[in-house]
Amino acid sequence: MKLTSTILGQQQAFISIETEDYYNSNSSLAEEKIVVNSEEHDEIRISNQRADGILILDSQMYFSKPKIILTQITGESIVMNFVCSSNLETHVEPLEREPLSIENTHNILYAENFNGTFKIPALEEINCFAVVLSPHFYFKLINEDRMLHKKFSENITQKKTGYLTPEYLPFNSGIQWVIHEIRNCKFEGSIKKMYLETKIKELLLFQLDSLLQKPQRNKEIDEEDVNKLLKAKLILEENFTNAPSLPELSRLISLNEFKLKKGFKACFKTTVKSYVTQLRMEYAKVLFKNERANVGEIAYKCGYKDVSHFSAAFKSFYGFTPASFRKINLGTKIYLLCFDFFDLLYLDLLSLDCCMI
Repeated sequence: MKLTSTILGQQQAFISIETEDYYNSNSSLAEEKIVVNSEEHDEIRISNQRADGILILDSQMYFSKPKIILTQITGESIVMNFVCSSNLETHVEPLEREPLSIENTHNILYAENFNGTFKIPALEEINCFAVVLSPHFYFKLINEDRMLHKKFSENITQKKTGYLTPEYLPFNSGIQWVIHEIRNCKFEGSIKKMYLETKIKELLLFQLDSLLQKPQRNKEIDEEDVNKLLKAKLILEENFTNAPSLPELSRLISLNEFKLKKGFKACFKTTVKSYVTQLRMEYAKVLFKNERANVGEIAYKCGYKDVSHFSAAFKSFYGFTPASFRKINLGTKIYLLCFDFFDLLYLDLLSLDCCMI
């Protein structure tokens, strides 16, 4: 697979990446950060990680004037696409042009030779995250004869470009969490590659669950209310440590409380209160992994004034107390440090043996 992206009107591609079509468990992980700036204060920032059959792209773009980006992927590819910004207009040949994107939505696409046109609006930061897989690796993650995605699998066999489902759907919390873990992975080398492959499979499972098990919300809720509910979800995600009350949230999205409660549960399979708790617990997990703060400090950072309420919520969500999680996490870090040490020791000994031969 080879991916190139070019701004319309410019000859030189701002990104060109190539990786093998066939997955190789022994291939090494390559990483690259690309930053492109212009005199007009335009900026493109792309972080990519790749190995045989795998390409992870995390892109941020900002332009002072509207731009059109042409992206091509030669060869067959499955694109797990996550759109983190609104107002992005996309057209993938030979499919119909898509409507403007909705923030925090996703889908999965197969293309024999991907040809995409992306219209980027001016003065808006556009953020996209994508995992591009070769069919060889994709079918290692999920069997091609699985009834779960029979039609999509047939498209791949027939080399027919198409999406897994007709429309992009909102992120669920699992998708948000795994993307966060991929972006903030601290491992290096072979351990990082193993970790990322595991997270790609986890991300695919959450996507399939979201896309194939979608609620029949369109029959129950009109499109205008769906957009208001998506706005409510985004407000909670941005303010979960100091979440608005139900009446406040209702006013913010101009939707009455009854429709808010019923619609939120229908669309996202959870209540507003449960979703806030979930966001707080996921944030607590990040803090426990990355900080040395005590339980009380982390409880406060997550929006709890009472430590006992935080501990009870944490145990209910994860099945063990915050103190137990801290011990488990510390033990895992020690194990991985030892694993790294013995792995390096083995490589040093192997190198010494080679020199002696």
